[in-house]
Amino acid sequence: MSDQAIVRLEQATKLYRQGKIDIRAVEGLSFNVYKGGFVALCGPSGSGKTTVLNLIGGLDVPTKGKVFLEGEDINLLSRSRVSAIRRDRIGFIFQAYNLIAVMTAYENAEFVLRLQGVPEHECRERVTAVVAQVGLEGLENRRPDEMSGGQQQRVAIARAIVTQPAIILADEPTANVDSVTADSLLDLMERLNRESGMTFLFSTHDQRVMGRAHRVIGLRDGKLERDEVLS
Repeated sequence: MSDQAIVRLEQATKLYRQGKIDIRAVEGLSFNVYKGGFVALCGPSGSGKTTVLNLIGGLDVPTKGKVFLEGEDINLLSRSRVSAIRRDRIGFIFQAYNLIAVMTAYENAEFVLRLQGVPEHECRERVTAVVAQVGLEGLENRRPDEMSGGQQQRVAIARAIVTQPAIILADEPTANVDSVTADSLLDLMERLNRESGMTFLFSTHDQRVMGRAHRVIGLRDGKLERDEVLS
């Protein structure tokens, strides 16, 4: 892991208005995620984990404080610039996979490259390579409803890494699969981190994920409770 900060939060706070009440989803969070990190953001339901990922991913903006991605303050950027960063520099892996039902595994993995305008021959090379990386050879032409949960999550991982993003945000990626499949997916993501230097930030309450993480950031009631380097 390098000392280059991919993500930096400075006293980030997010308030949501419910009627006449302000709900503090996160409050005064400050931490960095460094290039090559394999980091678990953990805490009970309602602790603010998903809100933090949404702030980092540019899906939401802090009410107070700052969020930097590769040195750029997201708050100061136009919506179109934030959308471009989200498309080009951030990979997303979701609990519910979020694959496009009418597309094959290959087409789902290729989708963001098409949005980027990558030439067809380069798309083919890159998608073929990531399909092999995630162990989906022979399944390229299957649609999501023809695949197991673990296979669908591998497609989601392929889609997340094919753009060679600065960071991959994984929101409860093992929640909808059995323990054997979860271990297999974690083996895959650990290998991508170790061999290709990919940076992962997980939102999770899964002890398996926390046990594999090199660093655990714990939240409670939207506040930082723990920040521990494990390896």
